[in-house]
Order: sequence, then structure tokens, then C-alpha cells
Amino acid sequence: MEDKKTIRIALTKGRLEKDTVNLFEKIGYDVSQLKNKGRRLVLEIPGSGIEVVLAKAADVITYVEHGVCDVGVVGKDTIDEHGGRFFEIFDLGFGKCRFALAGKKGENFYEGCQVKTIATKYPNITRRFFQAKAMDIDIVKIEGSVELAPLLGLSNGIIDIVETGTTLKENGLEVYEYVSDISARVIVNPVSMKLKKNSIEQLVSKMKNQL
Repeated sequence: MEDKKTIRIALTKGRLEKDTVNLFEKIGYDVSQLKNKGRRLVLEIPGSGIEVVLAKAADVITYVEHGVCDVGVVGKDTIDEHGGRFFEIFDLGFGKCRFALAGKKGENFYEGCQVKTIATKYPNITRRFFQAKAMDIDIVKIEGSVELAPLLGLSNGIIDIVETGTTLKENGLEVYEYVSDISARVIVNPVSMKLKKNSIEQLVSKMKNQL
């Protein structure tokens, strides 16, 4: 018999949170708590049987993996970098941007046979990208503005998320090659998918109908 307890959904704080809240509003949910949350991190959608948790992207995956949240909304970038034990159910289509290989404008990145150094916040995605090209690289993990690395001579290029390309242009950098497309995805805990199958499928169906 299906567990009728509340569905707990983890949203990535920031832009994806706002876009998901707007989607919930289109469905007809009372999102007043979500829009006037103050400093609260756990919120309710009255009358819906849904509880919302706000978290950083990587933590959304952790909460869904461990089953403390049934469903999550997180970027494909985080999924590809961290992986995890969950079902990726569908593409929400918002939060769109792309991973790109970029570096100093006018330079031929693939020229020469020396091992290239890449600065990135996403070492796993970067490693897989260059493994597919059978290229040996050195990876430097950067937490802040990766654009600084080629400017300071720390790296030959960067792998980073590009939305408009404005930051690259303003710093004399350009895209050499696009790596992959990114958007918001819905993920579900495998156990929750069994215990709360009908409730989760109903929620997902409502979300899809508003896209």
C-alpha cells in the first residue's frame, strides 16, 4: 500500500528555486511561504502534501540520495559532476546554459603536443571531456573566478558554465568549443519512487503540464 506521507522536494537555492516556485504557482499551489520565506529553509505548500527544502546544488543530490528528500530540482551540471544514486526523471527546460572550453582570444588551444593545463570548478566533467578526445591534461581546481587562470598564466584554458559569454569577452577570452548543454532536472530517490509512486507521478505530471 502506498505511503501517503508528505513529499519532500529539495530545490537548488537561487535561480532554479525561483523558476520552480513560479512553476508551482502556475500549477495553482499556494506559494506564499516560498515567496516570503525569510531565513527559513524548510517550507510548506499548504494543502498540497508537499514540503520544500532549500539547499545548495550539491546538497540537493545528497539529500535525495540519502532519502531525506524524495524529489530534487538541480542543474545538469551538478548531476554530471557529482553523479549519484537517484533517478533523473525529466528536463524542466529552464536554467539553460552550456559548458564550454574557453581561453585567451585568438590562441589555438589544440596546437602543439605539450600537456595542457585546464582550470575548472568541475574536474570530473573536464576529465571525461578530454578522455573522450584521448588527451592528457593537468587539472587545476578553482573555487572562484576561473577566468583569472588563463589571464595569470596558470592554465591554457578553462572548462566552465557559459550563459551569455559576456564575462569571457570582457576579459579577452573566447569559447573554443562547447562541451554540453545544461538545464534544470528533476531527480527522485529510488526508494521514494516505490513507496510514494502515485504521489510523485502526480506531482511530476502537473509540472510537465505547465511547461
